[in-house]
Parts: sequence; structure tokens; C-alpha cells
Amino acid sequence: MDSGVFEPFEPSVSRHPPRVYNFNSNVISVVQLGQVDYGEGLRLQRKLVDLRKAGEIGDVLLLLEHSPVITLGRNAKSANVLASTEELSARGVELFECDRGGDVTFHGPGQLVGYPIFDLRGYSSSQVPALSFQAEPPLRKTLGAVDFVRRLEEVLIRTCADFGIPARRVTGLTGVWTESARVGSGLRPDCGSETRHRTTEAAEATGEETRTGETKIREVKIASIGVHISRSVTSHGLALNVNTDLSYFDLIVPCGIAARAVTSMQKELQREINLNDVAKTVSRNFGSVLRTQMLWIDTIDALLGNRVGVPMKTPDTLRRLRGESEIYLG
Repeated sequence: MDSGVFEPFEPSVSRHPPRVYNFNSNVISVVQLGQVDYGEGLRLQRKLVDLRKAGEIGDVLLLLEHSPVITLGRNAKSANVLASTEELSARGVELFECDRGGDVTFHGPGQLVGYPIFDLRGYSSSQVPALSFQAEPPLRKTLGAVDFVRRLEEVLIRTCADFGIPARRVTGLTGVWTESARVGSGLRPDCGSETRHRTTEAAEATGEETRTGETKIREVKIASIGVHISRSVTSHGLALNVNTDLSYFDLIVPCGIAARAVTSMQKELQREINLNDVAKTVSRNFGSVLRTQMLWIDTIDALLGNRVGVPMKTPDTLRRLRGESEIYLG
């Protein structure tokens, strides 16, 4: 069985010294951080967004895991957090409000989170072609918010497919979904306060499922997307359930959708998945979807060209850091 631990790995591309590339070139720098507290990740994103707006760095993709946390987007309803403060504390789950789009979601160990810090003005419609499901090409010269979200979905769909999981979009909903006959977590049969795992028989009574022959299937969510865009620079991003403990989703109404369950790659494939393999695949699919090169950078410090900085693979040290000035971002 593959290990689910997010360990360092050597990517297939060669390493480069800091600041040897042109920030305006068609390159996305990838930094893998390991497990990071949500507050630290948020501060790091904000710093990188400021640097990207100032043109001091190029586009960056952060890949990481978070300690258990529930986040509320701009459109979140507090009622979609079902657990009390005491329950969250007992399970070691933090609660954060943030400026991304969307409702309530969960991040935690075993989930691959991707934060693209991109300037969308660098992606022309001619460079990034329309996706197969789009009837007409976009009218904008550069990627807009909706176009960007659709590309994030495409990255996730291709990643799932690379691991043998058929995934797709669902009309009217953001994120990536698959069809599963297995029992999901985070699915509520009503709008009351009770959350429980659904059995096939209970789901049949609601008429929410579809039939393929005699096999009952339903769409379950395997990945979530929530972004923030300011002056064309993106932050926040995507979360793919790899080996995630799905019981945490019973603490919330995931993404505010009461009638839909969540799943993970581990659950669909019935085996633990190596997070490093998923990270490499996500990076490769970013490159193919956006038609750009992916350049792996060892550390945030190397990205910024500082001599002293935060090591990429020391989550214990990173979690002890507090405050922007202690992240050594200059």
C-alpha cells in the first residue's frame, strides 16, 4: 500500500537556482509545503499576492495539506456549521472566515490543497483554448473568473482520470464530482440539525439517485473550488479529497449543499493513495490545461531569492512560526 504521508519527492524536472527565470515568462513556479496551519497559509497567500501584484514574483502554485479546519467563504451561512464550538474544539478543528467565494468547507490531513497565485492577465484566450464542453470561445482576451474556475475543474477532472476515477462537472454547481454506489459522508436527508451517513435504501426513498441497469448511483463531490480575485491576481483555489477522513464533513453542510455527499480518492479506489503522486499529477495537469511550464522550487525562500527562509518540508517548524515577520518573506 502506498504511503499517504506528504513526504518530499524529486520531481521529474531539474532544479533551478533562485531567480534564474523571467517572471514574465510562461512559467508557473510550484512550491510544496507539507502540512500547514490554515492561518499560516492564509498569511503566506496574502504576502505572495502582494508580491505578484507588484510584479516582484511570477505565478506560483502552492501545494499543501492543512491541519483540521472549517472555513467559511464570503457567501457562507453560519447555520451550515452543524457542530458546536465545544465539538469542534474536542476534535481539534479550527474555524476561519475568509475572502474566497463559496460557502462552508473542510480542510485537513489527507486532502491536497492547491493555492494558485496567478495574474490572469498573463493568460490570453488564444493561449488557453476553450474547453470541450464550451459551445463558444470566451469573448474576453484574457481569462476571467468563470473561465479560471472551469480550468481548475479541468485540472481536477484530468487528475482523477489519471488515477482511474471518472469525474465531471455538475450543471449549476462548482467543483468536481464522481458517481458512486457507495455510502457517502456529509449527506443530509433533510434540512434539520441531524447529519448522518446515507444508506442506499434511505437515498432511494428520496428519489435523488439515478439508475444504470440495476446499479444505483449518485453524484458525490470529490473536490471543491473557491477562489478570490483581486486586480486580476488569484488566491485560494482547490481542495481534492485524497485520503481525507470524511467523518469531518459531518460537522458541516459541505458547500451548503444538503442533498449531496462527499467522497475521496481513497474511498473510490478502496486503497490509500500517495499524496506525492497526486501532487505531481495536479502540477502536470495545470501545465497541460494552461499550456505553460511548471518549475518546481525547493522553498519559499528560493522563490523569493532570500538567503534565509522557511524550509519547504518542516511543517513542525512552520507551525511554530507566528506573524508575517517570522515567515522570512522580506
